[in-house]
Amino acid sequence: MAKEVGCPTETVLELIAGRWKVMVIYWLLQGPRRFNQLQRDLAGITPRTLGRQLKEMERDGLLQRIDHDETPPRVEYRLTPRGRSLETVLMAMHDWAEAHDGTSPSQADAAE
Repeated sequence: MAKEVGCPTETVLELIAGRWKVMVIYWLLQGPRRFNQLQRDLAGITPRTLGRQLKEMERDGLLQRIDHDETPPRVEYRLTPRGRSLETVLMAMHDWAEAHDGTSPSQADAAE
């Protein structure tokens, strides 16, 4: 059975869903990063969670894992053109949050 095609916005939200993916994209927009560097950038993420997020993002075509043929082994992650194209989406989300003072819906309702 073919998967039902939904709203394109839903597709984007599925790609960046979760606590960490947006921040992984943010850091990779700055340039290629190694696993430990990303873990330091993402304070509080466990190695297992980071590994899982990176694998999902690679599977979805958002980033590329680069294995350098060196000793000791060196692996870097970088955004693909598809992943880099999310920069405008993330900037729009950032601008929206700033325009709304970063308040949650419950905080906004209480202010009215």
